Amino acid sequence: MDKRKPTLIKLDVSDNEANLTLKVDADILDFRGHFTHFPLLPGVSQIDWALFYAVEHLNTPALFKGMEVIKFQEPILPDAEVTLSLSWDPAKEKLAFTYSSQKNGNRIVHSSGKMKLGE
Repeated sequence: MDKRKPTLIKLDVSDNEANLTLKVDADILDFRGHFTHFPLLPGVSQIDWALFYAVEHLNTPALFKGMEVIKFQEPILPDAEVTLSLSWDPAKEKLAFTYSSQKNGNRIVHSSGKMKLGE
């Protein structure tokens, strides 16, 4: 079976928020062909993972209704360790997510966005 998800290192969940520490393993299928000489994690994979973990750990609706805001600022490279922060607003049916990491004591934001979910 081809690997599609990262290794979950740590999980903290409270109310409508979750923080996941993920190891973005180099053998994840999504790195193949994206790009041959400079592999990076596709944006669509980042969105997919945010939705997957929100449904799994925050019990959000699974139906994706669209993106409202999305920014890809720094690539996520093979074998990176990143934090995925999720925040669910049930009243507005909006999921906010941020992928970040630490480098030399500084927080690097890789991507962030908001998506509309529903039934």
